[in-house]
This record gives sequence, C-alpha cells and structure tokens, in this order.
Amino acid sequence: MTVHFPFQNTYTALPDGFFARVAPTPVAAPRLIKLNRPLAVRLGLDPDLLETPEGAEILAGKRLPDGAEPIAMAYAGHQFGYFVPQLGDGRAILLGEVVDIDGVRRDIQLKGSGPTPFSRRGDGRAALGPVLREYIVSEAMAALGIPTTRSLAATITGEHVMRETALPGAVLTRVAASHIRVGTFQYFAARGDTDGVKRLADHVIARHYPDLAGAEQPYHALLAGVIARQADLVARWLLVGFIHGVMNTDNTSISGETIDYGPCAFMDHYDPAAVFSSIDEQGRYAYANQPRIALWNLTRLAECLLPLFSDDKDKAIEQAQAILAEFPGKFTNAYNAGLLRKIGLFTEQDGDDALVQDLLDAMAKNHADFTLTFRRLGDAAEDETYGDVRSLFAEPAAFDEWAARWRQRISAEPQTPAMRAAVMRSVNPAFIPRNHRIEAVIEAAVNRDDFAPFEELLTVLSTPFKEQPAFADYASPPEPHQRVLQTFCGT
Repeated sequence: MTVHFPFQNTYTALPDGFFARVAPTPVAAPRLIKLNRPLAVRLGLDPDLLETPEGAEILAGKRLPDGAEPIAMAYAGHQFGYFVPQLGDGRAILLGEVVDIDGVRRDIQLKGSGPTPFSRRGDGRAALGPVLREYIVSEAMAALGIPTTRSLAATITGEHVMRETALPGAVLTRVAASHIRVGTFQYFAARGDTDGVKRLADHVIARHYPDLAGAEQPYHALLAGVIARQADLVARWLLVGFIHGVMNTDNTSISGETIDYGPCAFMDHYDPAAVFSSIDEQGRYAYANQPRIALWNLTRLAECLLPLFSDDKDKAIEQAQAILAEFPGKFTNAYNAGLLRKIGLFTEQDGDDALVQDLLDAMAKNHADFTLTFRRLGDAAEDETYGDVRSLFAEPAAFDEWAARWRQRISAEPQTPAMRAAVMRSVNPAFIPRNHRIEAVIEAAVNRDDFAPFEELLTVLSTPFKEQPAFADYASPPEPHQRVLQTFCGT
C-alpha cells in the first residue's frame, strides 16, 4: 500500500506569476528521524505508511506523492527595513494542500528540499540544526496555545551541506494554514500589478476570512482582520517571553500564525531589550519592539491594498490609517488582559496595569527569570509563601514590596487560593524551549547522531503547563556557563 496525500490544491489555480513550478531535488539516503504522528492523523494521513521507506523518501523530497503540484511561491519583503522586490521560496517547496479533519485547509511544504528559481545563488538546502530548532519551537508554541505553523516530520538527507563547515543535511516538513505573507502582497504591489494584488486578496479572503466575502468593503475588512490576528499573536508572544528574531514582512503571515523560526529565542531573565539574533545588530526586533514592528509591517500591507480601497489615493490613505489605528488598542487590550491572568486577577480595577508593570520593572532590574517568576507566583497564590519566587530576584526585598500590594489586591476577589493558583498555572508554563536545551539537543544530534535528547525535550514541551517531576531540571534557567547569547538564521 502506498502513501496517499488527499491533495486539493487551490494556490496553483492562480496565475503562473504567483509561483514557479519546481520539483524537490532528490537526496541520497533519506532517513526519517521524527514523525509527528498526531498531526499526521489530523491531516488525514496514515502515520504508519509515512514511517516506511517510501514515506521517508516523500518527506525528504526524493519521491513525489500522487496529486502533488510542487511550487515555490513568489514574494518580496522588507528585510530589516530594506525592501527587496523579489525573494520567494529559495529553499522550500510547497507540495500541495490538504483539508484536515476539522475542515481546515493546510499547506504541506518541504523546507530544505533544494534550489528553486528564487534561491539567489543559495543551495536550497537546510542543515540539521535549524530543522531541529524549528521542529522543537513550533511544536512548543502549539502546545502553549499560540497560533503557529507546525512540524510534521524531520528527515536526514544522507548528504552534507556547507555552511561555515560541513553539516548533516535535513528537510523539515512544515504545515501551515497557508504560506501567504505580507511580502506576497508586496511582490505584486511593487510591480504595479493591481490585478495581482486583487487576485491575492480575493484568494486570502476565501481561504482565511470567508466571513468577509459579503462585506460591503471586503478589502478594508481584510486589513482589519489581519490586524486583529497579528495584534493578538504578538501579545501572545510577549506573554510567554518569545522573541521571533527576524520579523521581516516576508515572515509576517496573513493567516495570523507564527512562521519562520530562524534565530528565535525565549527569554530567560526578563529584559525588554533582549535580542538573541546574530543578524539583528541594531536590536530592531528586540522583545519589546515586536508590537511596534508588527504595526510597521501591517502598514506595508495597507500600502499594498490602497488601490483596492479607492481610486482617490488621499481617501484610500485616510481609510487605511483609520484601520491601522486600531492596532495599538487591540494589542494593548490582549496583552494587558493576559498579564492580569498571569498574576491571577479575575477582574480589572484601576491601578492593575501599574501593578503588573511594577512587577515587570522589578524583574528587569533584578534579572528575575521571566517564566519561573510567573509560574512560582501561582504557587505563592496557593501556599501563601514567597521563598521560591523571592530567590529569583537579585534583591528579594524588591519582590517583597510588590508582593504585599499583590496580596492585598487578590484578597479583594472571592476566588479561593486553590482556584486562583489553578488558573495561573494554566496560563503560566513551567517549561519553555530554553536556548541552552535546544543547543544541547542540536549538539547531540549533529555530533553524535543521538536523537534521544531531542525526543525527551519534545516530550517535556508537549505538556508545558503540567508539573513533570521526572523532568524538573528542564524548568531551570541555564547556569552562567550554559547561557546562549546568540541564535542564528537557518540559512
């Protein structure tokens, strides 16, 4: 019995200018190292067949499944503020689309599957380390409840790729609501192709915002919809200490998913100015800058849509500005509401936002671990002791002053300590994919072909909100000698 993908492709029905038809480059000796079996089932795929040699060949790009229409998508993008009119999938090939068991259409894409017309002299390949990083972090984000692309499989190609040195080659099978980006709109807008922008907008509405199809002003509503999803998404990032690392417009998904896990990182100690990406030398995409950059990216999308708003350019700009003005409020509402949940408040009162900000300020000044501070605060809500939280602060007295105010505030609400703690533990994870843990996984895999640490870390991160005594060490921040100060782009 052969592997079957129930492809129902819609993007390839768009004009040829939207993509280039290109097949994956066959690899020497594909070996499956990880299959996401639950995700395979949700996609209507047979995980047992995917784990066969034939399945490994498909997931590594050596064999095409029936019904695949492999393409590399065209897009442009602002990279660190500078516009590049043609980027496109330089090392990724979209095999096709399937409709999952929930009726949601999903792209299945091979990342690292060889050169395409958009490779710009690159080899189109991926090294094992970045593939493992994206698998780990994307699945961790899904477990945290944050909209994200998913990882279906990771395969080794049996070949090496050259970066600074020779590294094992690998392919990631990525699943997304779609791979359409702000940069996809920019690609057509930069060429003055208003028809292309309109065709793309209509496709996006049909696929991601079908309730807008009958709107009086569907393109205005589309911009508003994308803004709402991005505002919520970035708020969720900040609430778990996530730093995307490379928020270019070509890495901003129209569907509202987190996409392209390159030099991403989760903070250990709280620092609003935290930057890990080796290529973000000016801190453009620092942790606290992410909301501002999201709005900047969305403004670029609005510019692309202006011809669809009105023939009167001034009127179109005025309309776009009014819609863009909704972003700060939507982000702030989502972020502040999330912060209140993190400190265990069920109602909102005057002074609550300042209370939370004072905690964050004390955390920053005292190098307190972001994840553990909130997690242990949940324990303190139940047992009314502070030792485990205080120990995270360089000067524990800074926490004591805040804790007295917090205790007084929560006493004004009727919830029991156990109820409050339970809610706090449901939003404050105990486990995140800490940088030093990811690096240890990559080192074991690349240098020793040992994937046991990879499997164990995935197990821990699959239930981030639960106490896992057998894996308690995974909750700990790194020792000074374990700290990872830079992360790197997969290319």
